[in-house]
Amino acid sequence: MTEHKRVPVPTVPASAVAAPLVPLPLFLPHHGKSPIIDPTAFIAPTSAVIGEVEIGADSSVWFQCVIRGDVNPIRIGRRTNIQDHSMLHVDRRGFPLILGDEITVGHRVMLHGCTIGNRCLIGMGAIIMNGAVVGEESIVGAGALITEGKTFPPRSLIMGMPAKAVRALKDDEIAFLAKSAKNYVGDSREYLEIIETANQTKTESE
Repeated sequence: MTEHKRVPVPTVPASAVAAPLVPLPLFLPHHGKSPIIDPTAFIAPTSAVIGEVEIGADSSVWFQCVIRGDVNPIRIGRRTNIQDHSMLHVDRRGFPLILGDEITVGHRVMLHGCTIGNRCLIGMGAIIMNGAVVGEESIVGAGALITEGKTFPPRSLIMGMPAKAVRALKDDEIAFLAKSAKNYVGDSREYLEIIETANQTKTESE
């Protein structure tokens, strides 16, 4: 990943009365390590990004997400979207969290110390545990539970609790994965404009 910026932790005096109409996301250092966010990424208000976290170009983190890279690092590639209410964390036993490019992480997903290959879709409410590996261009079904250390080959349809690979993906399903990621890049740019306009309107009205 290139052209990253280190996000400073904002310091706001307690007496400050002026504030943006739209609240800022929380960027918090941990033991001297701060998030590194590409300038083109969208981090939604009300989300929190903590510690040793890298987020690549055109990726997006949506409302009420928590990405906590405290005891191990988190790496998120390019054009990857983390949808609302998802939780990303790591484990001190040597389990970082690695997400590739063009991944769609659905609403209320929990990813913990796992590795997800490029162009995967993780369905709503899925849980993926420490040391698990999902091969590229795979789909994890909504509500699936991938237990610790499980590994799945590329282009798998993965479902169930505990999750199993039920079949290989079809060509049209694989094509949809890149389209889903592309759609969220467009959505994130739209929201960046909405937030900028809202804050500018508030400033002009004061």
